[in-house]
Amino acid sequence: MGKFYYNEEQESYDAIVVGTGISGGWAAKELCEAGLKTLILERGRMVKHREDYPTAFKESWDLPNNGAISPEEKAKQLKQSRTGYTTNADTKHWFVNDLKHPYNETKRFDWMRGYHVGGRSIMWGRHSYRWSDIDFEANKKDGHGVDWPVRYKDIEPWYEKVETFIGVSGESLGLPQLPDSKFEPMMPLNCVEEKLKESVAENFNGRVITAGRVAHITSDKKFAGDGRSKCQFRNRCSRGCPFGAYFSSNSSTLPAAEATGNLTLRPDSIVYEVIYDEETKKATGVKVIDRVTKEKIEFKAKVIFLCASAIASTAILMQSKSDTFPNGMGNESDQLGRNIMDHHLGCGANGKFDGFEDKYYKGRKANGVYIPRFRNLGGDTDRKDFIRGYGYQGGASRGNWQEVVAETGYGKDLKDVILKPGGWTMGIMGFGEVLPYEDNRFTLDYNKLDDWGLPTVTFDAEFKENELKMREDIKEQAAAMLKSAGFRDVNVFDNLGALGLGIHEMGTARMGHNPKTSVLNKYNQVHSVPNVYVTDGSFMTSSSCVNPSLTYMAFTARAANHAAEQIKKGLL
Repeated sequence: MGKFYYNEEQESYDAIVVGTGISGGWAAKELCEAGLKTLILERGRMVKHREDYPTAFKESWDLPNNGAISPEEKAKQLKQSRTGYTTNADTKHWFVNDLKHPYNETKRFDWMRGYHVGGRSIMWGRHSYRWSDIDFEANKKDGHGVDWPVRYKDIEPWYEKVETFIGVSGESLGLPQLPDSKFEPMMPLNCVEEKLKESVAENFNGRVITAGRVAHITSDKKFAGDGRSKCQFRNRCSRGCPFGAYFSSNSSTLPAAEATGNLTLRPDSIVYEVIYDEETKKATGVKVIDRVTKEKIEFKAKVIFLCASAIASTAILMQSKSDTFPNGMGNESDQLGRNIMDHHLGCGANGKFDGFEDKYYKGRKANGVYIPRFRNLGGDTDRKDFIRGYGYQGGASRGNWQEVVAETGYGKDLKDVILKPGGWTMGIMGFGEVLPYEDNRFTLDYNKLDDWGLPTVTFDAEFKENELKMREDIKEQAAAMLKSAGFRDVNVFDNLGALGLGIHEMGTARMGHNPKTSVLNKYNQVHSVPNVYVTDGSFMTSSSCVNPSLTYMAFTARAANHAAEQIKKGLL
């Protein structure tokens, strides 16, 4: 991947896609395969699959300071380092420099950003779950947010299309709250995970433990992309996978788009405005600042796809002001920037397990267990203290020789014990739904500009009572499930953190039936500017409790196909 970077640029295209991450890659693939000449713009640097994964094959001793970050380096990512995601040299290069890309916080917000070709599709967690009608109907039923303008049946075929292309490993369960996907073989549970699975099935009616559903190839099936092959169980995914075993834009959708001959990729291109024609009432293109030279450029197209991330795409709409849209393109509803959601995590339980000393596991599985939602599904699962629900992710493993170093042995006894693995431990952590609140929002500060003269983002968002009540149940049930399986020294934990920690920011330009209360229609089009589509996390109307990337991909594929049809009919 990468030679299309050198395609000769032109002034006008059939389509422009802003962003090269999970959504942008899918938009480019679908538009190019529909025959549209497509320009994809990335604000960050070029990253070529395989060539530009500098730590993929390095051991800790190959890295400066054994991978530890110096105080000088940490100072460049102080806000992001609060999360722990940037505290090791093997992955910190995928995250931006906070000093060069500042933002403001009325309340703490952990905004994790990767400005490069592929975006966060390189370092995402890869968990891939379908939504159900329980999720799409939730807002209408309990009155929070606005009703989704789609239902599961509208998205189901697009889930299947995406899964068939990316490869999702998992197990069919037949659960209404978690529809089954088109699966690659499930990553196996280890013996302690199986023990918990059996105990939960026996002691907790309706609860299921399975392997996490992750976008990893686990069979010998050939998948489209840049030489994709099955998972090697290295568990170094966030460094970039040279095997293409997990889905990323770099290994999958961008090569597919490139293969059509219809793609032009331009990195180092900061899109800051969508151009609007007052006469035709359509967008005509985008304004760009070259990241390196700071030259201002305009590109024209019949259709624009904003896929820059929930915050960045909405910020572009906010900056796209005109006589028709003095407060930002499509912002007649005053919903741009509002309803920021994420998932709340960091609470659950862990414990130690005595037994299976003769058992171990093979490889470094890039996945653990998943416990699907079991709250507020009707009957005795319903709670009075909170609405919506949560799931769990976690896993079991054996400790190592480091457990016995501190004054626990010496001489021959120490030598003997360091040759044996330590005891089994297991933890499960909840991932809970965050409700859409209008006052959880971000705004633009035109008094604090970045290096390119653009306004910076100010966050004012927080967890509220429903999330806090849910966390109490998450801890209580996690401990109960571990104890039921015979775990000892069970410990509950609760590290609330802040919004953004889940790296699932969404909302800010939500879908809806009514232009007076939403920004986008059911096909991800801006209500008042139908040739502008927004298909990253911005469009989400609620958050469910499952990882959202598969849903972004499905909606993006659907929207891109809709746009291609509209262009062919001469409607855009």
